[in-house]
Amino acid sequence: MKSVKAFAPATVANVSCGFDILGFAIDAMGDYVEVTLRDKPGLKVISIENDGGKLPWEVEKNTCAVAIQAMLDSYGKQVGMDISLRKGLPLGSGMGSSAASAVAALVAANRLLGEPFEKKDLLPFAIVAEKAACGAGHADNVAPSLLGGFVLIRDYHPLDVIKLPVPDGLYCTLLHPHFQLNTSDSRSVLRDSIPLKHSTIQSGNVAGFIAGLYQQDFGLISRSMRDVIAEPYRAVLIPGFYEVREALKGAGALGMGISGSGPTLFALSEGAEKSKEMARAAEEIYEGIGLGVDVHFSAINTVGAYVLEEKN
Repeated sequence: MKSVKAFAPATVANVSCGFDILGFAIDAMGDYVEVTLRDKPGLKVISIENDGGKLPWEVEKNTCAVAIQAMLDSYGKQVGMDISLRKGLPLGSGMGSSAASAVAALVAANRLLGEPFEKKDLLPFAIVAEKAACGAGHADNVAPSLLGGFVLIRDYHPLDVIKLPVPDGLYCTLLHPHFQLNTSDSRSVLRDSIPLKHSTIQSGNVAGFIAGLYQQDFGLISRSMRDVIAEPYRAVLIPGFYEVREALKGAGALGMGISGSGPTLFALSEGAEKSKEMARAAEEIYEGIGLGVDVHFSAINTVGAYVLEEKN
């Protein structure tokens, strides 16, 4: 093969109670990366679309190139590759934008090499790219984008990632208000320490949420979607947060939270129809406060990233 194009889906990280340890993938949106063999060794970014001119082209800064270079270092051969990125995700949205780019690049490059790595073994290379993009090598976006479904990151030393079941009929509604919230600002409002009481509550909610996934118990999932560590401090940075939450609850949401560091909000529901009703309810709230919003509703993506096209 001379060229491979791959897709990697958007993700929701934290999932309310699972701060920095839970994430899931959605079907609605994602990034596209095409990797082509070149005669000379080394990587080169040859095109970036739909980024508004904001993403770096330098191979040591571009998440696609950083991820592939980490993979090639482990592979033990320096292969020449041209990289083309088409963004399907807005930057700074809280939907795993940098993660999707890195993951799509890895899946394409790995196939181009004849798949010397199993899919799960690409994860450490994606984490290297996340660290280059965000300053911290978290896996709660890259792991679900790569593997699909719900993912638990139990530990990093050594890396221990567990794929969780997805209950039948579980849907996600994403609300992306038209303003940008920097990850650094979202991180800066968090506390360095938390009360023991809050730790106990959060632990119970994480355990309850995971148990709800395994038991397909939507009531338990709903009761467990409560974050007492990050959301109380980050919610004030997002206009209309509490009004939207009440509207979605009235429309049948199991729960609502902040996707990653925001400003995108996510809500889970049982069935596609409720997801559509929630979308309409949220649009009315945002119209009332004079803020534009992009609304997406989607089933949970259970397959993760995948190859779209191969060329000889």
